[in-house]
Amino acid sequence: MADLIKQAFGFDVKLVEGGRGEFTVWLNGDCVAKKIGDEFPEDQNVIDAIHQKVT
Repeated sequence: MADLIKQAFGFDVKLVEGGRGEFTVWLNGDCVAKKIGDEFPEDQNVIDAIHQKVT
């Protein structure tokens, strides 16, 4: 995911270890995508969520 975000937006991505099974994407302090239950967000949904925040 970090590579996809870097490729799509040129952002430097910081990976931070979270709790067991946690997956959350933050942008400027706002949660833009996260894992719900056992389901990870689709890659394109994460890219779309970031795009909405930056445009």
